[in-house]
Amino acid sequence: MEELFEPKKNNKKNISIPPLAERMRPHSIDEVFGQSHLLGADAPLRKFFDTGDFPSMIFWGPPGVGKTTLALIIAESSGYDFIKISAIDSGVKELRQIITNADRSKKSGRNTLLFIDEIHRFNKSQQDSLLHAVEKGTITLIGATTENPSFEVNSALLSRCQIYRLYYLKDEDITQLVQRALLTDEILKSKKILLDDFDFLLAVSAGDARTALNAIELGIKVARKNQQGEYILDRPSMEKALQQKTAAYDKSGEQHYDTISAFIKSLRGSDPNAALLWLAKMLDAGEEPRFIARRMVVFASEDIGNADPDALTLAVSVFQAVELIGMPECRINLAQAVTYLASCPKSNASYMGLTYAEGAVRSAGSLVVPLHLRNAVTDYMKSEGYGTGYKYPHDFPGHFIDENYFPDGFTPEQYYKPGVFGKEKLFKERLEILWEKRGVKSEK
Repeated sequence: MEELFEPKKNNKKNISIPPLAERMRPHSIDEVFGQSHLLGADAPLRKFFDTGDFPSMIFWGPPGVGKTTLALIIAESSGYDFIKISAIDSGVKELRQIITNADRSKKSGRNTLLFIDEIHRFNKSQQDSLLHAVEKGTITLIGATTENPSFEVNSALLSRCQIYRLYYLKDEDITQLVQRALLTDEILKSKKILLDDFDFLLAVSAGDARTALNAIELGIKVARKNQQGEYILDRPSMEKALQQKTAAYDKSGEQHYDTISAFIKSLRGSDPNAALLWLAKMLDAGEEPRFIARRMVVFASEDIGNADPDALTLAVSVFQAVELIGMPECRINLAQAVTYLASCPKSNASYMGLTYAEGAVRSAGSLVVPLHLRNAVTDYMKSEGYGTGYKYPHDFPGHFIDENYFPDGFTPEQYYKPGVFGKEKLFKERLEILWEKRGVKSEK
């Protein structure tokens, strides 16, 4: 097996120096910054390293937080044959060959660790091709994904893997990482480097270790020297090197939650202009477009509901468009959803109706289905009166009959209280007539 951490040797005429982020990649879990919930004392991954017995796992987290690094350290620690592929350019044929080779290796006493980067990009057939090998233990699978596995990985594969979530690094983790790089990296420590704007470095990296190290490495190349021969690594040099001015936005912390909160509240408040501004900030800071699209799918039902039922259809369509197209073009789709949802009439009546009904269920205890509403699927059930007396609404004028659909002994209540805007106004007018016939009090 190729040494995992040794840079390839080159002749002196053509020396290829790995990037700083690669040079600073940890060789053991004790060198990993952050993820204490997984690597701290008595944490799950720490225990696996202690025993040397690793299950199949999926690491879920944003870029630059250590997913690939952990897979490499596991491979070196376990002694398994290590194979790394990317879901972007690998297919079922390659997977089957890997599994066949792993099966031969296992029979000869060697285990195989297969690391699949961006596993969420595998389609269903590709994911299904892994199931048997993972279940039999032919391979130990480690998948890395930036997407919620419950959305992107099929349930059969999920059930065979442990899911571990990795988070953006904290400011103190980034600080320690950068300081270690300045002190220990062979190239950096040979230079006199004055890091003049640590706050900007923390803001631009936003918890991403790779981004922080890239900003250092690229910034030095354009940094000015002072009279003492020090490289002044300040905000202008890092901005120039990265070719961007990044809004302060920590995707794992307060800025993230504050901004998405302002975005949703602008939609709820029917202000498309403010909502577009918050959308622009999130996209500029690198927020995952699918996260924004998912929030709008929820919003369409929670805050618009039946005031405009087309809102949910549009939101789902935009989510699918975002998945299909990706950045940067999908920002156009997001803008359409934002302006439509913000401009719609609003109602939370359906969502609140469910909340009221859930409260009634929790306090009511057993809810017995009346005989006339039961389904008589056998002769015995028919003889016991199942379905007897049920009145089919379509057989009556207006396709309605004054009937009780509540549980036995349960007082009918109004949970759904339609608003007076959009389509819901029509629902309200019709249902109030029907509720009056049924003796259910309607709130005006």
